[in-house]
Amino acid sequence: MIGDKLIIEQHHTDRASEICDLLMDRLQGKFALTVAGESGAGKSELASEIARLLTARGIQVGILQQDDYFVFPPQTNHEMRRRNLEQVGPYEVKLDFLDSNLRSFKRGENPIYKPLVVYEEDRITHEELDTSDLQVLIAEGTYTSLLEFADFRVFIDRDYRATLEARKRRARDKFEPFVVDVLEREHQIIAQHKALADAVVSPAFDRIVVREVEG
Repeated sequence: MIGDKLIIEQHHTDRASEICDLLMDRLQGKFALTVAGESGAGKSELASEIARLLTARGIQVGILQQDDYFVFPPQTNHEMRRRNLEQVGPYEVKLDFLDSNLRSFKRGENPIYKPLVVYEEDRITHEELDTSDLQVLIAEGTYTSLLEFADFRVFIDRDYRATLEARKRRARDKFEPFVVDVLEREHQIIAQHKALADAVVSPAFDRIVVREVEG
């Protein structure tokens, strides 16, 4: 998304390094990774650091942001939520489009055609992404744990109460009581997705818990 702002801190780098260590033995062929969690949890920062550190290890990485796949551009979507809080949920996002991009990547299809949000202009355009040299494609966003074509899912276990300050620093929304209502509704939905994760970042962002694989 054009116009997004990242604030990368040491804990993002530390957890990204641990995740890279976890991934090294799993990287076979084209590999799709998701980074999910509540708004402001640090998904974009963590995904960016994973990409940077994997690149430093000689692995080419691309990132897909769920924010580019919303049905409506961000400011319009915010106003629609204001009119009807029931609007908030996975159906706001073209998850099938995002999943199809992951599937195309894993099949070696190139380029992939994807939406692109221009935040300041409140509009959605499109772009072609050359994935021919990429080994890893990261999809980051609140609902990306639901994507079928992911090979490994990371979930940041921080709720909206812990992420309010991070959201304020990124200054993407005008803060008002209505925003807290949105975050509470998102929390009720997204908290259930933790069970889908292969690796969970702790609420304090100080450690990674890896889910035991059965069988």
